[in-house]
Amino acid sequence: MAKSQKPADKPKKSAADLEREKAPKKVKAATLPDEIEEDVASVEQEIKQLKKEEEIETEAIPVAELKKSVAEKQVPGEFDWDAFDRKGFGEGYTKEQREEMERMLAGTVTSVSSGEVVEGIVVGINDRDVILNIGFKSDGLVPLAEFKDMPDLKIGDKVDLFIEEREDAMGQLVLSRRKAKLVKGWENVQKALDNDEVIEGFVKRRTKGGLIVDVFGIEAFLPGSQIDVKPIRDFDQYVNKAIEVKVVKINYSNDNVVVSHKVLIEKDLEEQKIAILNNLEKGQVLEGTIKNMTNFGVFIDLGGVDGLLHITDISWGRINHPDELLKLDQVVKVVVLDFDEDKKRISLGMKQLTPHPWDSLSEDIQVGSKVKGRIVNVADYGAFLELQPGVEGLIHVSEMSWSQHLRNPQDFMKVGDEVEAVVLTLDREERKMSLGIKQLTEDPWTRQDVLTKYAVGTRHKGIIRNLTNFGLFIELEEGIDGLVHVSDLSWTKKIKHPSEFVKVGDEMEVVVLELDAANRRLALSHKHLEENPWDTFETIFTVGSVHKCTVISRNDKGAILELPYGIEGFCAARNLQKQDGQKIEVGESLDFKVLEFSKDDRRIVLSHKATWSTEEDKSATPSKKKTPSKSKAIESINQQTEKSTLGDIEALSALKEKMSGPKEDSEEKPE
Repeated sequence: MAKSQKPADKPKKSAADLEREKAPKKVKAATLPDEIEEDVASVEQEIKQLKKEEEIETEAIPVAELKKSVAEKQVPGEFDWDAFDRKGFGEGYTKEQREEMERMLAGTVTSVSSGEVVEGIVVGINDRDVILNIGFKSDGLVPLAEFKDMPDLKIGDKVDLFIEEREDAMGQLVLSRRKAKLVKGWENVQKALDNDEVIEGFVKRRTKGGLIVDVFGIEAFLPGSQIDVKPIRDFDQYVNKAIEVKVVKINYSNDNVVVSHKVLIEKDLEEQKIAILNNLEKGQVLEGTIKNMTNFGVFIDLGGVDGLLHITDISWGRINHPDELLKLDQVVKVVVLDFDEDKKRISLGMKQLTPHPWDSLSEDIQVGSKVKGRIVNVADYGAFLELQPGVEGLIHVSEMSWSQHLRNPQDFMKVGDEVEAVVLTLDREERKMSLGIKQLTEDPWTRQDVLTKYAVGTRHKGIIRNLTNFGLFIELEEGIDGLVHVSDLSWTKKIKHPSEFVKVGDEMEVVVLELDAANRRLALSHKHLEENPWDTFETIFTVGSVHKCTVISRNDKGAILELPYGIEGFCAARNLQKQDGQKIEVGESLDFKVLEFSKDDRRIVLSHKATWSTEEDKSATPSKKKTPSKSKAIESINQQTEKSTLGDIEALSALKEKMSGPKEDSEEKPE
């Protein structure tokens, strides 16, 4: 046998050191089974005898290396003779001797490898660890904390173990029960998924969107939508309870497992759903559970199939949200109103199970009766008054006030108000009712003092409510309106539209020109608050007089001039010439001579040319405008009133009658 070579940098040893190294080193008996220890001791004695006989100097090989070589082979009944020979132990053995040694080693050491799950037997328990035998060369230790789920653990129990290391730095076998449970758990989870098995899990806690379930020691996610066929609002009711689930998805890259409890009951529900749909008929009364609630209604579980109970079919009365009468998980009886076989949609009703409230409406309620109720809805056109649940009447906006000017109903009332009203119309067959609240007060036109309060010549203040092409309507008090014609707004200004003078909402003082209480008409005037200034103007703006005027505007026909006292006059284009031939511009103030003055038409014609030229200008004085006859004035008013409102027509009738009256010397207004 050749001598083993020493390392070049190894220091020279003394004789005593060499003797100590030659002596066989002892190995603890606890590291290998007894049978292996006997085999190793026999081999050591044979090596010593061989060295003595052949007088061969060799280095002492630690016995631990041999033990390690035998254990690392890991194949029962086999021995690594190549490694044995490399270390100098195999020389001198015959084939028969080697076979005998193999038979002696067979079955003495269990084949194990790192990352493998094996079964172990509990051989000892102390305060910190559990000692386990897996049939390997040494026992392993596992912390006692990993056996919390086995409070009755005792010696002799068998458990699964994960081999982390066959030997650590101390030569100790490293085992883990926790990792063994994980490995076994993943195997069982995959098996459950492959075989579509129903497994039992334990709900550990709730999380966002679902539950965390322990299955085979692995934390799996149970989505809230997969807990039951109906929405679950309280996940806490499942915590710390066992639950049967099926594995529906595994993601090994993220170590995620998704399970479902819903799939376990869907099959049975599908059968129930088919049975319900096959037997479904309109008018059928069913019992269901409210599973979801929305603003427009509730969804009811009829036992595997859902139906919609619309908010209008919950109660005969008006409600704003279903939660006013119903609550989640409530069991209710409903009637099938409609069923769409193609779309599998079921419309349900609940109020139809009770008599209609109109059928029980008291016979004492008749037209003219006073009733009380609660405002349940306010629209642009009026408000609905609920006399009792399911019985409502409409209060139109025109019946809320004696005022002729429609306003927003919300100015009078709001939802929830307790209101008294008068029945105006009632149709029990059609189940319709119209109500009024202005009838609770006296009609202002029928008051005894209306003739004296609004006598001709009396002055009043009111609010302008409406503007038209021919005038404006002013409200003197609620329900009392009057018309101010556009010609009665000002003595001096020629107003084409009332918007040039006032706007809606302004307060105006007026005087009564005419009163017709029977027809609810008032003719009013604003300009008659003052005396007619044209009586005075007739003495000031005499024909031939010269006045300083300002050009307000001009066109091809002529120019509009502003005279003293704020009145306006007209100058024809021919009479706008300056003496130096320059053009008269808008805004210039020049002297003008009065060519014509008409008190009745409130018209003044002037000329600048006449102030510096004595030449007679026949075209300077336009032909006198004829005053329209009464019939033409009436016809003009009729044409204007065709596009007016009813209130406007009534107000204009007074003017029409006035103009068509027998007064020959009355002042006629221009078109």
